[in-house]
Amino acid sequence: MTDTSTDFTAGPLDRDAPTYIAGHRGLVGSSLWRHFESEGFSNLIGRTSSELDLKNRDAVFEFFRDTEPQVVVLAAAKVGGILANSTYPVDFLSENLQIQVNVLDAALEQRVSRVLFLGSSCIYPKYAEQPIREDSLLTGLLEPTNDAYAIAKIAGILQIQSVRRQYGLPWISAMPTNLYGPGDNFSPEGSHVLPALIRRYDEAATAGAESVTNWGTGSPRREFLHVDDMASACLHLLEHFDGPQQVNVGTGEDQTIEEIATIVADAVGYEGRIEWDTTKPDGTPRKLLDVSTLRGSGWEPTVGLRDGIRTTVQWYRQNVGHLRE
Repeated sequence: MTDTSTDFTAGPLDRDAPTYIAGHRGLVGSSLWRHFESEGFSNLIGRTSSELDLKNRDAVFEFFRDTEPQVVVLAAAKVGGILANSTYPVDFLSENLQIQVNVLDAALEQRVSRVLFLGSSCIYPKYAEQPIREDSLLTGLLEPTNDAYAIAKIAGILQIQSVRRQYGLPWISAMPTNLYGPGDNFSPEGSHVLPALIRRYDEAATAGAESVTNWGTGSPRREFLHVDDMASACLHLLEHFDGPQQVNVGTGEDQTIEEIATIVADAVGYEGRIEWDTTKPDGTPRKLLDVSTLRGSGWEPTVGLRDGIRTTVQWYRQNVGHLRE
């Protein structure tokens, strides 16, 4: 067996240490920033894409030399829905590989003591046994609509494991389930299912529409994790977990799309009919993560789905005038 042992000791991170959150303006990154601030981190480092292009290798190395972070959370990525992934696979593969390699190589040059690489549950095979265990990685074919993105993220996991093997640094990676919350993408073309439902039902409630029609049968099951819980899990893993295998991050529970739609309708106050266009595809019947590794490390989610959707609706309504499209 390959040696991946490190000198990691569980315990609180130094709240005054330079801590770089890559992608701090995104859904996950902004939540990480809020959570780390609330936990007393006094030296958080963030750069917008206009301030630092993570695809520019020389600029990334210079940034790391100047700031000398001791903790890095790599939440920066090119992301998108099924349409974008299917249409621009080269972009999703190339840009994510560039971002990851540049940041992780620069972190290695500085011998950053603690790195957390974030990926996505789409790294797992399309027909993986449910709930999906961490050891399902690389055991089957990927979902073809986002295989380029998935391969990039798998490469990131392998780079983390390789650094552990070659240099003995306690770097780790985590793979979240479907995330939602403040800062999500609610655009009609680019959003995922939950923010799309929130926008659809809120607009229907405002217009007084008699019915809302959703794609498919409503029977597929999906797992959702509030992004604030994701941020909490990330800090917990940084302080308590060490190991070469990626860690699934989720609730370990799922609901049908029909159940989700009903919760969203209640949250926005929509009282019309909910209908289903069964001529449209359902997608994968179920996608649920096995989160026993995370639970075994002592972490539990705290944001219930109904409360999480309710507060996300509130955020959406407060920010509807300047959402990203």
